[in-house]
Amino acid sequence: MSLDVAALRAHFPALAEGAAHFDGPGGSQVPDVVATAVAETMTSAIANRGTVTRAERRAEQVVQDARAAMGDLLGTAPGGVVFGRSMTALTYDMARTLSRTWSAGDEVVVTRLDHDANIRPWVQAAERVGAVVRWADFDPATGELPPEAVGDLLSDRTRLVAVTAASNLIGTRPDVAAIADLVHGTPGLLYVDGVHYTPHVGVDVKAMGADFFACSPYKFMGPHCGVVAASPELLETLQPEKLLPSSNAVPERFELGTLPYELLAGTTAAVDFIASLSPLGGAGDRRTRVLSAMQSLEEHEDRLRERIEKGISALPGAVLYSQADRRTPTLLVRFEGHDSQDVRAALAERNVNAPAACFYAIEASRVLGLGDTGALRIGLAPYNDEDDADRLVQGLAEVVGG
Repeated sequence: MSLDVAALRAHFPALAEGAAHFDGPGGSQVPDVVATAVAETMTSAIANRGTVTRAERRAEQVVQDARAAMGDLLGTAPGGVVFGRSMTALTYDMARTLSRTWSAGDEVVVTRLDHDANIRPWVQAAERVGAVVRWADFDPATGELPPEAVGDLLSDRTRLVAVTAASNLIGTRPDVAAIADLVHGTPGLLYVDGVHYTPHVGVDVKAMGADFFACSPYKFMGPHCGVVAASPELLETLQPEKLLPSSNAVPERFELGTLPYELLAGTTAAVDFIASLSPLGGAGDRRTRVLSAMQSLEEHEDRLRERIEKGISALPGAVLYSQADRRTPTLLVRFEGHDSQDVRAALAERNVNAPAACFYAIEASRVLGLGDTGALRIGLAPYNDEDDADRLVQGLAEVVGG
């Protein structure tokens, strides 16, 4: 049973403006059911979490529902789901907490393929305690980050390895499970940035071998917040800085301040929306439906990526980055003789949204020879269709010739 893209698109009020959106990696458009969940939560009686009043119980239920939803999306225990303002903020929090156990001479491994949110917090934490930072390089010709690029840097002093599950710049999906096997032969923990991976692939954190898995609901059709998932048992061993009267329970001890209940309700709605796209219909539990839906979405997005990639490859001066074997539906391209910002602006005049930058993957952009400015990024989302793809290619042909 193929994905009904027209029915899916009908849930996105923003598409009525007529733009073809290829800016999903920066934040997806939002379906009506998510907006409704946010609005209904904000306009209902609600209070700080508790068990006495209806408002307190409603807040508690919203939180528990959101943890359960993210557990079903990621294949993790709901009790290990931590919510925060953003993946970046949560990663800084985790870096501060974990680095309290590091000593001078300990080692941290980061990669040049990653978004800076999975680099700088670890680099800065290492610098504060005198730990050594080791850099894993990817192949700029292919975009691949082989497991041995990380494995060769490991030692008995390794304390933390940070790696992306999918590059937000060029889409490369490293073999995280193989990397995890190598990391777990050391005392180190593996922190995986799944922000760009989660919208495109069915996630199984346990099979992946991640000790921590970070993602952002607003990249998979939800509201703006961040999530870090880990086993409750691992979280129990960590003691973050927190306010004295705040709960010391897991995962609450990591959630600073009152949670944004409306955003958590929207996160639950986003997971439910993904599950509703399953070719199984209403059969199976939510985890089963999520995985089958993600398989359908991945096939749909890959077909569109191939259609766009073929069209772009035929245009004069096109330089496409990353030919990794496993990729998300994300293309980074520049056109010789054309400034990427000018190409972006010309596409915008044609109501096609495709941004140009390094998108905070500054280390990767530099390795690719694009400096700090990057190039044009074309990122697909479930609501893109063939008409969007053809409008993009036609617009590029008009701009660059061809």
